[in-house]
Amino acid sequence: MITTAVILAGGFGTRLQAVVTDLPKPMAPVNGQPFLNYQLNYLKHYGIKKVILSVGYLSEKIKNYYGSVFNGIEIEYIVEEKPLGTGGGIRLALEKCKDDLAFVLNGDSFFDLDLEKFYALHNKQNGEVSLALRKVVDAGRYGTIEKNEQNKIISFKEKSGNIKEGMINGGVYIIDKNIYLNSTPTNANFSIEKDFFEKQLNALNIYGFEFDGYFIDIGIPEDYNKAQNDFKGSKYK
Repeated sequence: MITTAVILAGGFGTRLQAVVTDLPKPMAPVNGQPFLNYQLNYLKHYGIKKVILSVGYLSEKIKNYYGSVFNGIEIEYIVEEKPLGTGGGIRLALEKCKDDLAFVLNGDSFFDLDLEKFYALHNKQNGEVSLALRKVVDAGRYGTIEKNEQNKIISFKEKSGNIKEGMINGGVYIIDKNIYLNSTPTNANFSIEKDFFEKQLNALNIYGFEFDGYFIDIGIPEDYNKAQNDFKGSKYK
């Protein structure tokens, strides 16, 4: 089982600044505690021993809150001295990762999927990269993904803005560190979605596995407000 996770926690949270000011987005309070607490407690439930936080904007607020250990999980920080995008932030963190495989999560969304099952599916397919996918009613906000019967991803489609059902990237990945480091540029600002997943689609075995657990992205005020109620009585402690 994988015991290391990377969380992207360096975003500016532009769309959320109307309701959350002076905090990095993953630190936005949900029921009196940072949203990131829920992710860390969830990861602990699945046996994660170490989390590497890729931080940038207001990083000191994250460091001062969590220190080097949170609820028994070792915390390490990778600070983006300049914005590196999702792809560059992940690369910086994976350069410090001692394990060959790591879970990678977005710091502003929560997807309640069984990580042990996700790892077993990845392992069975001999995947190099795997994405956890979620079917949603309104996929136009996210962009959609198509896969074949073997769960190999065959296409990524742009955000359409249209309200229709589709399969989306749930923001939880399993990534082979060495493959990622060999396939991406050093110290560059790039998108993992556009510049890695899409560009490497034919070169690598990139799989997508569907899960139907609870999913929320707190990046917009409406969903951030919804999270206040949804996370009451969270099962992850």
